[in-house]
Amino acid sequence: MNKLIEKSRTKSPWLYHLNAGSCNGCDIELIALLGPKFDAERFGCKLSGTPRHADIVIVSGPVTKQSKERLLRVLSQVPEPRVVVSLGSCPISCNVFKGSYSVVGPLDKWTHVDVAVGGCPPRPEAIIDGIIKSIEILKEKRGVK
Repeated sequence: MNKLIEKSRTKSPWLYHLNAGSCNGCDIELIALLGPKFDAERFGCKLSGTPRHADIVIVSGPVTKQSKERLLRVLSQVPEPRVVVSLGSCPISCNVFKGSYSVVGPLDKWTHVDVAVGGCPPRPEAIIDGIIKSIEILKEKRGVK
């Protein structure tokens, strides 16, 4: 019975989006994926309203001084096993915000990143590819084939 439940949960992962100080370019691209043109929900994923129900956390933006504590608190609320996806160039390298007095990123300085989707903003196809990779990593972490 537990195997069936785990297999079902893996086929319908819930995504939680966390903005860590971005310019909203990546956020707009992520939300566009849920519309009819790209239909990311065809892969079984849905946005979660709370990190406590999430399986995959998508983080956009460089980690700022103001967002760091909130980021760590939210990540601690996501149940294990979880997958962390960095969305865009900012959480990967801080992009144009590198060296700013208010930026304490990149994201991998504060948490393990499983999938990195580059671009400023990343193309919708790249984001979908990152979500598919994160679903596969989630399956591996749960031990489901």
